[in-house]
Amino acid sequence: MTRGSLAALLITGERGGVLSPIRIEVSDAVCGLLGFLTTHGTNEALVARVDQAMHCLRHRGPDEHGTWNDDDLVFGFNRLSIIDLEHSHQPLRWGPPESPERYALTFNGEIYNYLEIRAALKEEFDAQFRTEGDSEAIVAAFHYWGSDAVERLRGMFAFAVWDTESRELFIARDPFGIKPLFLASGTQGTAFGSEKKSLLELADSIGIGVELDPRAIEHYTVLQYVPEPESLHAQIRRLESGCYARVRPGQLPEITRYFQPKFPVRPFTKGSAPERYQEIAQALEDSVAKHMRADVTVGSFLSGGIDSTAIAALAMRHNPNLITFTTGFEREGYSEVDVAAESAAAIGARHVVKVVSPAEFAAAIPEIVWYLDDPVADPALVPLWFIAREARKHVKVVLSGEGADELFGGYTIYREPLSLAPFDRLPAGVRRLAGKLSDRIPEGTRGKSLLHRGSLPLEERYYGNARSFNDAQLRAVLRDFRPEWTHQDVTAPIYAESKGWDPVTRMQHLDLFTWLRGDILVKADKMTMANSLELRVPFLDPEVFKVASTLPLEQKITTRKTQPRDKSPHTTKYALRQALEGIVPDHVLHRAKLGFPVPLRHWLAGSELYDWARDQIVSSQADHIIDKNAVLTMLDEHKAGVSDHSRRLWTVIVFMIWHGIFVEKRIVPTIAEPQYPVSL
Repeated sequence: MTRGSLAALLITGERGGVLSPIRIEVSDAVCGLLGFLTTHGTNEALVARVDQAMHCLRHRGPDEHGTWNDDDLVFGFNRLSIIDLEHSHQPLRWGPPESPERYALTFNGEIYNYLEIRAALKEEFDAQFRTEGDSEAIVAAFHYWGSDAVERLRGMFAFAVWDTESRELFIARDPFGIKPLFLASGTQGTAFGSEKKSLLELADSIGIGVELDPRAIEHYTVLQYVPEPESLHAQIRRLESGCYARVRPGQLPEITRYFQPKFPVRPFTKGSAPERYQEIAQALEDSVAKHMRADVTVGSFLSGGIDSTAIAALAMRHNPNLITFTTGFEREGYSEVDVAAESAAAIGARHVVKVVSPAEFAAAIPEIVWYLDDPVADPALVPLWFIAREARKHVKVVLSGEGADELFGGYTIYREPLSLAPFDRLPAGVRRLAGKLSDRIPEGTRGKSLLHRGSLPLEERYYGNARSFNDAQLRAVLRDFRPEWTHQDVTAPIYAESKGWDPVTRMQHLDLFTWLRGDILVKADKMTMANSLELRVPFLDPEVFKVASTLPLEQKITTRKTQPRDKSPHTTKYALRQALEGIVPDHVLHRAKLGFPVPLRHWLAGSELYDWARDQIVSSQADHIIDKNAVLTMLDEHKAGVSDHSRRLWTVIVFMIWHGIFVEKRIVPTIAEPQYPVSL
């Protein structure tokens, strides 16, 4: 069978039955990449070092491995083959007819509109292609359109293009930060990779140190993740989402932001509402259709909420044999297994469930932290890791609902500006007095938090969904606490870009650059790729964002005043819910968000995890960073019910395990070689 005939083949979906046909499309570039642009030229020893460091990326691409180099650059890749095994090997060489191997490309991700890009390039420039994949679309687009090409790509990507004629390296990352890319520049050159651990293995060759960044540690303890562009290693950074970099041998990267979110609000009228809701539904349906492009079986994660249910319901239109996956715990109130099963039945999907025990949960933590590169203290990533492992037994690609909350206004905290609106009308002096009064009210007293938060401007009180330590608690735990290092180091530049917008939109904008790319997308990418599973997120599509960004406040967060005749006036994602009527089952449409909750508070106070947590704290050798006695006191207070310290404890314990792996080398996780079905 020729490659061309494969691209047009119709198959019958899931094995073992007569099913509706599914059209095969092509995508070819899910992998782990590593590159090194040297200052003094490459040699055989350096190529061997890069090749060896690629073992850290084995899970991201267990199907194929290789390196390529010239006098200045070494590329390495591990590939998770989705299609086009015969032609779309990486690093990929391409060039125009007059110089057919001018460029070398290595690429992690998927370009969902690559067919349209290839067609446009053929029509405008008579571009020639040798494969049917999306990798060639990237490098050809770069050749003909230059850096503007990145703004035309619909997809998730981190890629590097080396121009062998101009001797310039071009590195880019997708607008929302779905795919990771770390950077390190030292005396010997600049290296970049999908995972930080591979750069750590090359530290001597790059000419960088491996010292920790104390400010990044403090940011982590407050935010529960390491904010971009930081990493916990001072000399390794991340290329931020929506940015590209140009690098020449012997020079530092020149970084440019190409994606800056805008919110050009278009007011709703009584007559325009149905059309606007239809616009949302059509944009999302088109995105899901493009995200279904693959010639392997595609599944979908499914919780009990509207976001994942909408994606699964729309995916069913393209594959009536869709498999959905959910996870939960054997504790009432901490599982959406039943709701997800009801949703799967309502849309007609085959459903797979994984229930995680406390023992499984604790045993998996070291391996999970190793995969993370930097600590993320979101306990939801643990059940995500388990369900990804289960899903990989059945499929190679899954869809998920990440990004809907940030785009459509889905977090409950987004209601806060409405409840605090009366404070905004007070003179600044009165608000300051309210803040001083709140300081005198005993902890736990009703109204203290409202008074305190109402006294603060948005820029000071909101720094994302994660809220962990306050200054007093942090001072007790961190040995080198610096009060001048605050969340505003991270948030102030972002808030500066949104002056004049309504407060809810400003919160959404902030979360796009903090919580979404620092927590949500990190755990989504790391936990699925740890299991050699590709995750696709149709909400985080430029065309979906284009529609969502025009929504006025009352179409996101609603009250009785803004939606007086609605049955559920106090809701979030109002416009999205209206758009999904008839697509999402009624039992989910107006249901409150839950996700994959973890009974961490109960487990740390009880027999399930208390002893395990105490052992992690006592055995840690991070005493110069963390006051272990203070943490043990917190643990005992939590066990006694004096205070709920669960999230703070988890933040510290995850850091201690990370330190034990990457600094002390005391913890050596067992990383199993991927053993998955070949044909999915």
